[in-house]
Amino acid sequence: MHNRPAGLIRNPVLPGSHPDPSVLRVGSDFYLATSTFEWFPGVRLHHSTDLVHWRPVGGALTGPPLLDLTGCPDSGGVWAPSLSHADGLFHLVYSNVSTYTGGFTDCPNHLITAPSLEGPWSEPVLLHSRGFDTSLFHDGTDSWLLNLLHDWRPGHGGSAGLEARRYDRAERRLTGDPVPIVLPPQAGWIEGPNLYRRGPWYYLLTADGGTGYDHQVTVSRSRTLTGPYERDPHGPLLTARDHPDLPLQKAGHGSLVETGDGHWYLAYLVARPHGRRGPCVLGRETALAPVTWTADGWPRTDTGLPALEVPASGLPPGTGTADHADGTDGFDGPVLGPQWSTLRRPAGPDWLSLTERPSHLRLHGGRSPQSLIGPSLVARRVTAARCAFEATMEYRPETFQHLAGITAYYNTGNWYFLYVTADDAGEPVLGVAGCDRGRLSVDEAGQVRLGGTTRLRLGLDVEGAELRFRHDTGSGWEPFGPALDATVLSDEHAEHIEDGQIRSLGFTGAFAGLWAWDLTGGGHHADFDEATYRTGH
Repeated sequence: MHNRPAGLIRNPVLPGSHPDPSVLRVGSDFYLATSTFEWFPGVRLHHSTDLVHWRPVGGALTGPPLLDLTGCPDSGGVWAPSLSHADGLFHLVYSNVSTYTGGFTDCPNHLITAPSLEGPWSEPVLLHSRGFDTSLFHDGTDSWLLNLLHDWRPGHGGSAGLEARRYDRAERRLTGDPVPIVLPPQAGWIEGPNLYRRGPWYYLLTADGGTGYDHQVTVSRSRTLTGPYERDPHGPLLTARDHPDLPLQKAGHGSLVETGDGHWYLAYLVARPHGRRGPCVLGRETALAPVTWTADGWPRTDTGLPALEVPASGLPPGTGTADHADGTDGFDGPVLGPQWSTLRRPAGPDWLSLTERPSHLRLHGGRSPQSLIGPSLVARRVTAARCAFEATMEYRPETFQHLAGITAYYNTGNWYFLYVTADDAGEPVLGVAGCDRGRLSVDEAGQVRLGGTTRLRLGLDVEGAELRFRHDTGSGWEPFGPALDATVLSDEHAEHIEDGQIRSLGFTGAFAGLWAWDLTGGGHHADFDEATYRTGH
């Protein structure tokens, strides 16, 4: 339980990988949706009564037919969901990106609706695959879908601008032809469009400058929905691009919400780098800023800069729990808690069980870490520069192709693994493996025989740019292996752009979790218990 000091918001309000926030108020309740990429459940949802304390609702996209991530590339999958409300229904628009390399972006966009954020969600409606960052704007009885129009042609910069198209809520389909949105001159690369109406003006909130250190939130306005739009002469609504020493960087991709008593807030993404414009192990996180309006009708934040603490005007006092809070999971419930995510496949009885062995999470070993199909990894977001993760595991490997343990994970090419396996004599050993931009390393010489020990506790500690493993076979914690470079698990380390062409993206931030491999394909299982995460150790 966390109490907010009167009149103060501490950022980020959703630490760890919670990018591209789409914020919404219905009555006295606030809701927020964020991107999830290759992780299930798709689209993380949170609820709040005060905009500061966010209760995890879980994920909207629990599996097919809502979402299929089979073969999803690293940092593909669910990009930039948009949450809105009309006709008594929540509307959720999301992309499922299957390709983003070589100049191409395959991004089918879907829409689902539900009477409650907890569901049940409708069958998905395929909208189009013309571009990403779709958002739905409701203007009375009319609705419009906005998106970036992707341009695959070399030399065209990847974007043909923004467009809008009518959406018929009764028929649940797009109608008419797409209409280009007339943007201000020299607008450059603009994405993440969100549209609002206030008085006679349509306000277009966009993400400019890419997703890195030049990221910014900009505002333009027009008296007609499709423009022409004029940009706020004051400059960006919020950015850190010219302030590299701020603790919060990459500020951008925002959405606006109005409280019940007329106060406005901006939800936006930020990152907390290690060092000056350094690697971001925690990924991109959600922050808030109060917004006021000038006499001539432009929105403003206090300083135009992201801040760790900002005043909270007009918000009711609130308390709440959060899925990034410290705690231990004894796996006593019938389903995984909302703090957990699974990689590329939904939690299901074909590979995961909380009932086969009571009060344990049983993972049946999955495919190799290079596979985009069928991994067995259950993980949670790393939310602080100083944190620890540990779990009890019981495991009886029969071959060197059986491995299970804990991982500090970024993507298929960047991870660390403290594991139990069997050596060539069939004896259980403890070892460490790692992968750095696809280069695999295994410290066989450092492996330790476990003898008759089949139940042990495994731990990892992140201390800024350093990561260390430890283990306990019953006589207390002992360090295991050398200090490791935690920045391998950062957005910057994962990104690879060559000759202007995207080879891989880094959008997810680091995860800590439980991992089981069975490279024989037999699904040999490991049992986990008492998984603990804590920050600031």
